[in-house]
Amino acid sequence: MTFARHDYDAVIVGAGGAGLFAALELGRAGAKAAVLSKLYAVRSHTGAAQGGICAALGNREPDKPLWHMFDTVKGGDYLVDQDAAEIMCEEAPGVVFDLEHMGVPFNRTDDGKIDQRPFGGHTRNFGEAPVRRACYAADRTGAMILHTLYQQCLRAGVEFYDEFFVTDLAFAGETVAGVVAHDVRAGELHSFRAPAVALATGGWGRLFRVTSNAYANTGDGAALALRAGIPLQDMEFYQFHPTGLHGLGILVSEAARGEGGILRNDAGERFMERYAPRLLDLAPRDMVSRAVYQELQTGRGLGGADYVGLDLTHLDAEVLDKKIPEITDFARIYLGVEPKEEMIPVAPTAHYAMGGVPTTVDGEVTRDEEATVVPGLYAAGEVACVSVHGANRLGTNSLLDILVFGRRVGRAIAEFVRGGKGPAWPAEALEGRREKVARWRDTAGGPAVAELRADMQEAMEAGVSVYRTAESTAAAREAVGGLLTAYGDVGVGDAAAAFSTELLEAFEVGNLLALAYVTAASAHRRTESRGAHSREDFAARDDARWLNHTLCYLRDGELEFRAKPVTITRFEPKPREY
Repeated sequence: MTFARHDYDAVIVGAGGAGLFAALELGRAGAKAAVLSKLYAVRSHTGAAQGGICAALGNREPDKPLWHMFDTVKGGDYLVDQDAAEIMCEEAPGVVFDLEHMGVPFNRTDDGKIDQRPFGGHTRNFGEAPVRRACYAADRTGAMILHTLYQQCLRAGVEFYDEFFVTDLAFAGETVAGVVAHDVRAGELHSFRAPAVALATGGWGRLFRVTSNAYANTGDGAALALRAGIPLQDMEFYQFHPTGLHGLGILVSEAARGEGGILRNDAGERFMERYAPRLLDLAPRDMVSRAVYQELQTGRGLGGADYVGLDLTHLDAEVLDKKIPEITDFARIYLGVEPKEEMIPVAPTAHYAMGGVPTTVDGEVTRDEEATVVPGLYAAGEVACVSVHGANRLGTNSLLDILVFGRRVGRAIAEFVRGGKGPAWPAEALEGRREKVARWRDTAGGPAVAELRADMQEAMEAGVSVYRTAESTAAAREAVGGLLTAYGDVGVGDAAAAFSTELLEAFEVGNLLALAYVTAASAHRRTESRGAHSREDFAARDDARWLNHTLCYLRDGELEFRAKPVTITRFEPKPREY
């Protein structure tokens, strides 16, 4: 196996919105930056974001960043770090205008301003009523942003290495020295040496069998950090979106409800009137998902089945065709349902990780409860936990998060690498990975990677879903722990060097198993209900004991937990009523 060497000022791992905005800022600053991605950039999962990006522009009605901050904190069930949330909401308008000037084709009002629509949990005047805050490009907002940022990166001279799978972080002592990457096309290992590395690899929805996430969302960046001895934060908080296409999990964006869609049960009732009488179908996602689940538990699914209906039949055809065309096409293509005439069958689908690699507000990765910075290592986007989402993310705060903090990471790295050189490269980094790959290829008769993945997804679906108990989370932890042990005996039957999909799956499944183990164990440990973490055996929120972040380390198969304080600045915790 041959090795190739590359030298850069900074390496960005991941080519979604966070990675591209970080790379763009580095390119604008004149730094030599490389983006490594196992996909082509424009296939990154940011392109799947449908509904919009929120910012208190006030183009449709009065709005303020402080109201946006309040909604973010309350929506996150007060586990949000409020200093980070304030930065995100204050910088939101500037980010949206930056995107507009780059060429993102936002929908427009009659007087030419960026149009805005309501989204779940976003309100005016500290919860008084829904507000139009989501800026959107039909229901293809993420794709428009992704393509625009990619074009701007090319213009700024950013270099791309497509179909490069990053397998390891390299350290000189406690300082980042670069990464090791596997060239999928040639089957070779490469060293990328740089004084700064940014993780921007997105989420890990493939922990679950039914998910809105792409097959590529395997938590690679979070697993890289975990293997390097860095803890993961708040992994128990995983969001289930209430409206995935039944049986498939493909997302039906909240934009459909923002445009007036209504969730109905078998009796035709608008059942959200019972669960969130003020915000109704636009309540936060964790609340709507639990409401759907409760309707199904009591036999009120459509025709007694395990789904409810999303009713768009009362909306004007122009709204369906021009404002949410992708959503309506998905229903037609995948389920054979005509949304103009019948309800879309929907049920909760695994959607978004609120937890991840802990960082400062400038994206610097931290390693403990005192927020000690790992020199040269950064993270932004869904892989990171800054924490602006707390226990539950509001819709359209995801695109905002990746762009605000992706931009901040790029600017912070540009300052960090100015005039400096990286540490010496540790020779053992490449050799260690080469030996592991060789051992996989020499192992015959080990457990099949695909079977490990399927068993993990079943265990997580059964034990760590919308509702959890001590028994269910313990069972998931035990099952995944056994799979993690079995993973040590994996063999890769596909001996081809180039495009070995089995080798890639081995990398990915190892990452998923580690994250599943930490997620199940964290969910078992937190004996309260908060946001997306709903314990049937501990139904109440417990601020006295659990108003803190979870830090979880995984070292040599052993878990270690620590608590990290939540930053509270403006809004003291209160009961969550909608």
